[in-house]
Amino acid sequence: MTQRPRIAMVLGDPAGIGPELIARLLADPDTAARADILLIADRDEWRRGMQVAGVDIALRETDSLAFGGDDGNNAARLFHWQLDGKPAYQRGVASAEGGRYSLGTLALALELADAGKADAILFGPLNKSALHAAGMGHNDELHWFAEKLGYHGAFCEFNVLDGLWTSRVTSHVALKDVPAMINRASVGDAIDLIDQALRGAGMARPRIAVCGLNPHNGDNGAFGREEIDIIAPAVADAQARGVAADGPFPADTIFLKVQGGPAQRQFDAIVTMYHDQGQIGIKLMGFSRGVTVQGGLPVPITTPAHGTAFDITQQGRADVGATLQAFRIACQMGSSRAARKAD
Repeated sequence: MTQRPRIAMVLGDPAGIGPELIARLLADPDTAARADILLIADRDEWRRGMQVAGVDIALRETDSLAFGGDDGNNAARLFHWQLDGKPAYQRGVASAEGGRYSLGTLALALELADAGKADAILFGPLNKSALHAAGMGHNDELHWFAEKLGYHGAFCEFNVLDGLWTSRVTSHVALKDVPAMINRASVGDAIDLIDQALRGAGMARPRIAVCGLNPHNGDNGAFGREEIDIIAPAVADAQARGVAADGPFPADTIFLKVQGGPAQRQFDAIVTMYHDQGQIGIKLMGFSRGVTVQGGLPVPITTPAHGTAFDITQQGRADVGATLQAFRIACQMGSSRAARKAD
């Protein structure tokens, strides 16, 4: 039987479209049917999000970090949390206050998950400039999550669109630094991570395509040997472990193999060597529906792949599609995590 997951939610940066998106998500009747939900938010920011979205949802407020269900009431709950001094967030602008609010609410969600009280986390869009202004010393929130969870294993950011998953061996680093970070172990870790994530999301044997690094796969070593010396051996290693991996394939044609719906695709996932190899392809295929999964961590964490959209915040026209998909993936992965813990 599928376990009903407990999902901890946060609004993301209050200056962006996150509060509006979470309000639209919780206004959908299907949301409450899928999971037990605890929203960690400043109640005033939550109310503002509802106002912008044009919805009115009566969440039961709780004074403890606890999900519903003990009293037979599985309705979503609100845990009120605000920054000291209650700053006035300037809408559409990255600020240290917005970053501190984002990190503060996320820290509480991570605390719940680390204690085994939440099965997955969903957060609204964040702004990296605001996070750095607030004192986050990492390149991205994924590394901050790992530090907060005390996790030292391999992890990677995944992007998901209509059932197609992508991951990458390197992420938020300068392009000049990428070749030195491509090695047999790092490519193998990236393949294994997305294989495990897809199995956790309910796919029995994911088919994984692996991308080359150089133009035209290096053209048999004419301009680069990474495909011959590193990537192909890493794919063979994965195959020996029972992973359905194939490649390397040239970066400029690999996305042609995954066009159409799941039944038409040759692969379920693509592993790229650096950020833009995968991000350009998947965002062109469906920017408003993409989801980011913080992969490899002990707890599933998802978010819409788009940003805070400061240019349209407070206008009531943010598209909730990616947030809905992020929630559904969080539920799938959270249910699997809960079931594993129950066994």
